[in-house]
Amino acid sequence: MDRSLDLASQLQAAAAAIRTADALLIGAGAGMGVDSGLPDFRGPEGFWKAYPPFRGRKFSDLSTPHWFQSDPALAWGFFGHRLNLYRQATPHAGFAILRRWSQAMPLSGYVFTSVFTSNVDGQFQKAGFAEAEVVEPHGSIHFLQCTGPCGGPIWSAAEVNVEVDETTIRSQPPFPSCPNCGAIARPNILMFGDWEWDDARTSEQYAWYKQWLRRVEGRKVVAVELGAGTAIPTVRHECEAQSQFLIRINPRDADPPPRGIALPMGAHEALRRIDELLTS
Repeated sequence: MDRSLDLASQLQAAAAAIRTADALLIGAGAGMGVDSGLPDFRGPEGFWKAYPPFRGRKFSDLSTPHWFQSDPALAWGFFGHRLNLYRQATPHAGFAILRRWSQAMPLSGYVFTSVFTSNVDGQFQKAGFAEAEVVEPHGSIHFLQCTGPCGGPIWSAAEVNVEVDETTIRSQPPFPSCPNCGAIARPNILMFGDWEWDDARTSEQYAWYKQWLRRVEGRKVVAVELGAGTAIPTVRHECEAQSQFLIRINPRDADPPPRGIALPMGAHEALRRIDELLTS
């Protein structure tokens, strides 16, 4: 089979599905941020390329809550570096394409788009998506919680500045602290082996999302899944479960879903080519 012809037909099918959709579910994993210059932590080599000082250690070794007590300079070096990186990143043009598609969904007086992302980088909000449109099941690095916990609410990290030594990926005190009790703060992210994560913000997002699912029940929901891998398949499972047609975009792990197609491409390129078909 001519692969180029097959890919062309798949792109046509993707454009046709979006053109006839009543509602759009956008699912995104780490691969969505690669075209914005964000690192891909997939596999140890990907993690070590992004963080050479941590060679020999895994992402899951560093993304655990106990470091905030046992070695806060390491914890805030790692998470502070990521916070700074995500703040500086500019969402690639694919985000604007998705935003335009979402605004073109039927019955514009209602929200007929929802974003379900395992990313903690806040790029969808930065690209103009409203808070009520985004579900972040793993939390967000742009919000903090107490390591106590003292019972204080989650708060914004907007006023927090973390200086990180780029050669060691370690931070220096004073570390971000809880405004309620003064204990060391941590990102409001669900980490590995994390029994202390405050899920209040994410639970509120899920409540909005459930309302959205009820609103689009019985309509043709098309899911556009971008860069979601199989290691932690939260996004893949959600997109498969909640859509009538799924467009899976991923240069790796691009196995076709039960109802839909797979495009073995990067997020920005695939969105651009689908958009060209929609606007031609």
